[in-house]
Amino acid sequence: MPRKFLVIADDSPEFEAALRYAARRARSTGGRVALLRVIPRGLDAHWSGARDDIERELRTEAEALLQRLGQEAAERSGASPLFLIEQGEPQAAIRKVVGEDPEIKILVLASAGGGRAPGPLVSAVLKQGAAFTGRKLPVTIVPGELTEKDIEDLA
Repeated sequence: MPRKFLVIADDSPEFEAALRYAARRARSTGGRVALLRVIPRGLDAHWSGARDDIERELRTEAEALLQRLGQEAAERSGASPLFLIEQGEPQAAIRKVVGEDPEIKILVLASAGGGRAPGPLVSAVLKQGAAFTGRKLPVTIVPGELTEKDIEDLA
C-alpha cells in the first residue's frame, strides 16, 4: 500500500501550501494524499431536529469541499485522494484517523506567514511532540507563503 500524506482541509489561507506540498511529495514518492475535514460537534441547537439538520448541512458542505479539493490533489499527485470527515475537535480527529490508518505516514501542516502566529495545530505539534497524533508520526510544517515554484523545488 502506498504511504499516505495527511492534510487537514481547513479554512486557513495557508492550507493551499500544505495541499500543494503533500500532493507533490505524494507524486514524487508514489504516495497518496488523505484529506481530513473536521466539522464541529455538539452545536447549540435547542432541538435535536434542528441540530441534525445543521450537522447534515455541514457534512454536505464538507463533502463538496473535499470533492473540489480532491480534483486538485489528484491532478497534482497523480492519484485519487482519500476523503475523511470527522466531527469534533481537530486534534482529536487527527488522533482518531492516524490511529485507525497505519498507512498514514506523514502529517503535513502549513504555518501562517506574514508575521502571524503559526496556527493552533502547528502550535500544538510544537508543544506536544509525538503525543499530538498519539503515535510516532513525522510532521512536515510547510511555510504558508511558499510559491508553486518553491514547492516544486522542495518536493
